[in-house]
Formats: sequence, C-alpha cells, structure tokens
Amino acid sequence: MNKFFKADFLCFDKIILEIKSKTFLLKIDEQQTINYIKAADLPVGLLVNFGEKSLRWKRFANSKAIS
Repeated sequence: MNKFFKADFLCFDKIILEIKSKTFLLKIDEQQTINYIKAADLPVGLLVNFGEKSLRWKRFANSKAIS
C-alpha cells in the first residue's frame, strides 16, 4: 500500500509548518512533524495547534540539517 503525506506549509524554504485543530496533540502529531523535517532535510519544524483553549505550539530541530 502506497501512502503519500504532505506537510501543510514550507516557509522560507527552511521551516516546515504543520497546523492542527485538535482538543489536544498526540505523540503521533509530533512524530509526523519530525518525520517531515527529516525527510526534507530541513533544520526546523513547527507544530501549531489552534484547537485548545489557547494557541499551543512546539518547535522541533533536525540536528543533521543544521549547519
């Protein structure tokens, strides 16, 4: 079974921006963002959730892509 996944936004050719609207984020949401930055060999990923009472975000770094 072939699956295709696509990040929500690529900003400045360096940052993956993954947007969610959930009551709370799951570990799989974090893993998805980490996989995107590793697969694209990008230095930074942001996971932003608008579904909680206030905006929540997490930043992820890909140490192999940071020079």
